[in-house]
Amino acid sequence: MQEQISAVILCGGQARRMNGVDKGLQRLQGKPLYQWVYQAIATQVDEVIISANRSLSQYAESGLPVISDHIEGFLGPLSGMFSGLQTAKHDWVLFVPCDTPFLPVNLVTRLLDKRRTNTEVVYVTDGEREHPTCCLLKRTLSADLKSYLQQGNRRVLQFFQQHNYETADFSAQKSCFTNINSLEQLAFYHQRGNLK
Repeated sequence: MQEQISAVILCGGQARRMNGVDKGLQRLQGKPLYQWVYQAIATQVDEVIISANRSLSQYAESGLPVISDHIEGFLGPLSGMFSGLQTAKHDWVLFVPCDTPFLPVNLVTRLLDKRRTNTEVVYVTDGEREHPTCCLLKRTLSADLKSYLQQGNRRVLQFFQQHNYETADFSAQKSCFTNINSLEQLAFYHQRGNLK
């Protein structure tokens, strides 16, 4: 039987580079960014959860469960990951940011294939950059992550590198991990047409 995977779409950021708008709800060709992400991962996982800290009713319209950070204060993606680990049903949890609408159909398979016996974390690299918010985490990391956050730490890679981690090289699919970080970028992709 194939292993069951939970997924969390991280929509809880402050979107400073987008003038503070709720990034996940920005529309790309008529569809909110988070919906692009959902469609990219839905067939790869068994459960999808949205992690958001505002516009909760709008995210809830999707019919997906919506959770907020269990630790208050916009502590960055790790806070959303902590809440996701505490909420997820399955032992392995995929995390993806809401601003990556072009995620590949083989994302979960490739991440799962990189695990070794004691692996706790697998995250994406594209040959040039690391993409730590595109990752697969073991749910048992929840307690360690809570301690890490309570000590005032925020760095995702630093947390990962304190554990048994692997990386999955997606050099051949680099464009799949494009982040939409500005309204100008959003407009550019909006005008390109035929994205999927």
